[in-house]
Amino acid sequence: MGNGNSKRTFPFSPRNSVKDSRASPGQEGFKQKPKTFELSLGEETSGETNTEEIHSSDEDPGDVFYRFVVLHAEEDVEEAARVQDLLQNEFCIKPGIIFAEMPGGRHLFENLNDAMNGSAWIIILLTENFLSELWCEFQFCTCLFSALTIPHKGYTVIPMRPRNNPLPRERTPFILQTINTLQEDSPGFAQQVKNIFQDSRYRQQQAIWQYEKKKEEVQKLLEWQTY
Repeated sequence: MGNGNSKRTFPFSPRNSVKDSRASPGQEGFKQKPKTFELSLGEETSGETNTEEIHSSDEDPGDVFYRFVVLHAEEDVEEAARVQDLLQNEFCIKPGIIFAEMPGGRHLFENLNDAMNGSAWIIILLTENFLSELWCEFQFCTCLFSALTIPHKGYTVIPMRPRNNPLPRERTPFILQTINTLQEDSPGFAQQVKNIFQDSRYRQQQAIWQYEKKKEEVQKLLEWQTY
């Protein structure tokens, strides 16, 4: 499960991205259905995920629709990578990506938007480091808003307490306490993972994503032809 992650390197750092984009106006100080939150887990029942090849790390993440993206604190890159490997290798939920693997040199918000739109599920990694960064709070608030306002994104936000350095429930922001949480040290963890990551739901969201991309390409072509 933790096979050599300490040697992995990642092109993206939230802190560095924020530094690079501070020249943007208005961003100077940023370091970083009643039944309201029926947003994420366990509502879909039986089914199995299909194995899919992991895409090359050299491939542009914008060209791949991922099964999941792990959003994490900057100090939790290695733990996020371990969770990514766990889901891909032990549960065959592929492909997945962590936020640190998003392309460098881009605006932080652009990467977050691509991460949310380009994946079927969003995993919020709840560790002790989670509360130390305003950026993490912004991430989960943005994801929850997306899940509430975009119909096909309902039930896609998944808080997860990993085995290492988990954030206790009593210190978890209340809004996240209202959502069923994946808990790695729970006896029912494996079954919960299988219940959540349904292949039919992934295919449905992938089809919507492909349609939206084609629509954007047509729009760009039409705009180009008007010049």
